[in-house]
Amino acid sequence: MKMQKRKVLFLIESLAGGGAEKVLTTLVQHIDKERFDVTVCAISGGGKYEEVVKEQVTYRAILSDPAGKSGFQNLIYKLKHHLVYRWLPLSWVYRLFVPQGNDVEVAFVEGFATKLLSHSMNNKAKKYAWVHCNMDKDHWTASIYPTLEDEEVAYNRYDKILCVSDTAVQGFMQTFSGVTTPVLKIYNPINAQVIQNMAAERKDVEKKVIRLVTVGRLEHQKGYDRLVRVVNRLVEDGLSLELWILGVGSQEASLKQYIQEHQLDEYVKLLGFHSNPYKYIVQGDLFVCSSRSEGYSTAVTEALILGLPVITTDCSGMAELLKDGECGIITENDDEAFYQGLKNLLADVSLLEHYRQKAIERGKDFTIESLMKPIETLLAE
Repeated sequence: MKMQKRKVLFLIESLAGGGAEKVLTTLVQHIDKERFDVTVCAISGGGKYEEVVKEQVTYRAILSDPAGKSGFQNLIYKLKHHLVYRWLPLSWVYRLFVPQGNDVEVAFVEGFATKLLSHSMNNKAKKYAWVHCNMDKDHWTASIYPTLEDEEVAYNRYDKILCVSDTAVQGFMQTFSGVTTPVLKIYNPINAQVIQNMAAERKDVEKKVIRLVTVGRLEHQKGYDRLVRVVNRLVEDGLSLELWILGVGSQEASLKQYIQEHQLDEYVKLLGFHSNPYKYIVQGDLFVCSSRSEGYSTAVTEALILGLPVITTDCSGMAELLKDGECGIITENDDEAFYQGLKNLLADVSLLEHYRQKAIERGKDFTIESLMKPIETLLAE
C-alpha cells in the first residue's frame, strides 16, 4: 500500500535574495518528495529564487510580481497589497489567499508571515514558526505588531518555534517571556556538494594582494558600512589587500559614495548579486563577516565548506559554527575590535594558514543528509 504523502505548506514573505529565502530553496530542493507534498506560498511574488522553487514544488504568490505591469495592473496590485497588509482581518487573508488543506503549516520567516499564519483556521494542521535571527539583538519584527504581548499571542498559537542556532533559541526566550510554545533548534540545510561543484566553475582573477570576500544583502544588519570603514583604516596602515562584496541592497549607493570619497576603488569591489557566488568566494584568501546580527550565518557555513578561513563579529550562531573560536576568529561586535582582529590576522600569514586548515576540517561536518534528517523528522510528526 502506497504511503500517503504529508502535505506541507511553507509561507514566506518573498523569495528575494536573502539568507532565509536561500535556505528555503535548498530545503525544497532536497526534501523527500516521496514522503512530502510541498507547497511554497510567497506573500510577494518575484525574487531571485522563485524560478528554482517553481521547478521543485507547488508554488503560489499572493501578490504577483509588479515588475513590467501596465498602469491598470499596477492599480490592481496596489489594491490587493492594501487588502493583504492593511484592510482585511488576517483571518480573512488566510482564508482567501493562503493554500488550504495542509497537514503542516510553516511560517518560514519571523515577521508578517508568522503574524498571518497565526490566524490559520486549519485546526488539524501542525503549525511551526521558523526564526532566523537573534531576537534579543535584532527584534526587527516589533514594528509589525502593536505590542510585544500581541507578538507573544501570535507565537503561542504555534505548536513549536524553530530557531536556527542555540543563541537564537536563547535570544527568543529572553525576548518573549510570555511565550509558552516549545522552542527548539533546527540547523539550516546546506548542500556542500552543490556548493563545491559550483565553486569549480571559477575563472580566476589575478591576485596580487590578500583578497577578502563576503556575501550578503547590502543592509544595515550586515555591517558593510563598518567593513568599508575598517578596510579604509587598514589601507591607511599600509596593508596590501582588496575586498570583494557580493550582494545588493538599500545601502549600495551610500557604500559607493564612501568608496569614491575615500579613493578605495582600487581596494573595494561591489560585485552585485550572483546566482553562483561560490566561484567568487573560493578565490578569496579570507571570508569576512561584519554583521551586527545574524541567526545562523549561511554565508559563513558556505565559506567553511569552501575551506576559507573566517573572521567574524560575535553574533548569533558564530560560536557554534566556529567551535568557540577554534575554527575561526570571533571579535567583539564593534568597529574597533573588528579592525584590530582583522589587522592582526592579515599581518600573520601563518595564523591565516592555521585557520584555513581549521576551516577545511570544519567544512566536512556539513552534509545535506545530516542537516535534512531532523527537518523531515519534525515535518512527519
